[in-house]
This record gives sequence, structure tokens and C-alpha cells, in this order.
Amino acid sequence: MRARVTVTLKNGVLDPQGKAIEGALGTLGFGGVGQVRQGKVFDVELDGADRSKAEADLKAMCEKLLANTVIEDYAVEIAG
Repeated sequence: MRARVTVTLKNGVLDPQGKAIEGALGTLGFGGVGQVRQGKVFDVELDGADRSKAEADLKAMCEKLLANTVIEDYAVEIAG
């Protein structure tokens, strides 16, 4: 089973890397770009076919390691 975990900064948390990307896009001639927020993506392969267990395990992985839940949100997508 494959899953994708997307981790992003929570709204209200300063994102200097996103700000730098936003500025660079403007410098490269890409006008009309609003706010840019950066994040990270984890593609995870899991053994087994139990989707509810996989989702619970992935959430636990996020809570314990993949995301800093004080300043980051995460989303889990299971592809199957």
C-alpha cells in the first residue's frame, strides 16, 4: 500500500523560505504570484491491506517524527 504525507507550516507561522521563493519567482518574471508556502512530501510504502491500520500508523508517524505539530499541519493520502 502506498501513501503520501504532505506537511506544511500552519497558517500564521512565518515561512521565510516561501517568502524567498515568492521573491525569486517575481524576479524570474512570473508576475501575479501571491503568497507562496513551502512544505515537504513523504511517499511511504506500507505492508498489509488494512487501510484503517495504515492510516492510524501514518498519523502516529506524523505525530512522532514526520511533522512538528506545534508549527506544522499534515495530510495523509492512501493510494492503495
